[in-house]
Amino acid sequence: MTSLTGDRDPAPRLTVVGIPGNRRLSLFQNAVLAAGLPPAREVGWLDVLGGRAVFGAGETVRIDSPGEDAEVDRLLRGTDDPTRVEGTGRWYERFTAAARDLGRAAMSGGATLLDDPEELAVLFDKRLTHRVLDEAGVRVPLSPTSGAAAPAVSGWDDVRARMAEAGLRRAFVKIAHGSSASGVLAVGIAGPGRVSAITSVELDGAGRLFNSLRVRRYTAEREVAAIIDTLAPDGLHIERWLPKGTQRGRAADLRVVVVAGRATHAVVRTSASPMTNLHLGGTRGDLDAVRSTVDAAGGSFSTLLEQCEAAAACFPATHCVGVDLMPEPGWLRYAVAEVNAFGDLLPGLGGLPEREAAGLDTYAAQLAALPRRAGRTAALHPCGEPG
Repeated sequence: MTSLTGDRDPAPRLTVVGIPGNRRLSLFQNAVLAAGLPPAREVGWLDVLGGRAVFGAGETVRIDSPGEDAEVDRLLRGTDDPTRVEGTGRWYERFTAAARDLGRAAMSGGATLLDDPEELAVLFDKRLTHRVLDEAGVRVPLSPTSGAAAPAVSGWDDVRARMAEAGLRRAFVKIAHGSSASGVLAVGIAGPGRVSAITSVELDGAGRLFNSLRVRRYTAEREVAAIIDTLAPDGLHIERWLPKGTQRGRAADLRVVVVAGRATHAVVRTSASPMTNLHLGGTRGDLDAVRSTVDAAGGSFSTLLEQCEAAAACFPATHCVGVDLMPEPGWLRYAVAEVNAFGDLLPGLGGLPEREAAGLDTYAAQLAALPRRAGRTAALHPCGEPG
């Protein structure tokens, strides 16, 4: 990785937009100091939402997550209860408007943005992200909701109809603007009245939906319908539920962090449920075992990383993304499930030696890649074509 403090690459004046005091900003500032740079100037999302954010010439501005702050969440979602699932449609409209305002403020001040607001608007809509990847030739699960002409899904009846039309007996139903598996249901339909859904959504007696740390199974169609009907106004995305590869008898997938076009970090996530998210009982798996499994199957770990880089190449104006890659049984074919704008929160994870990121955490890798980013264009490798 190129030094930030050498004669050829003068140290940038860094500014980070996020939640002051949050663990994300603390980890980023630790990486800044470790790189021998002055602390980054912090701009809070409350200032952005209040129209008070100002940026100056020569600043390099990194946008981080607006999550994990009750007041910011209230302003974005319009609810005082952060455990509620509903409200993501309103959150998306307000977040993307604020990101565009931030972009205009940075441009008028002469600052450089590391994250493009228009790409963020795509990344935070699963339907749009899926369409961009699919049109670029990146392998994704079949989806009846990502096409430009696909009508909105208004509720459970539409979900059943779309699944039937696409020949899907099992599908993931996701809120279009969700994250961290919020509002995700793994739905199976075995016949008339034989429906099940695995999800972390908790449905209370009043029909309200709450995020839970416990994954549960609903087998009554009226309950599954009630959840999906409640989520539908926020926008729904449907995609084929692909069987996953396994590690030690547990379903496995990978979160791969791509910085300035290169995969720098990978973590294996394993789970006894279809949701591999670590906060829902998933555990970190063995990356060396994945390398061995892929090699033994006649594949290439480098090809796996290149598929993630091809997905990230569809968002060339976003400095860092986290790609969720699903291996199919046999570990020779993969599909990109999601691309996450703020998918770099992986404390303690070391970088990939094959991508010259050994010894760097995800934040240090982003700093080290700043000189390379200056020349990053779609010519690195066109979207969808592994380099």
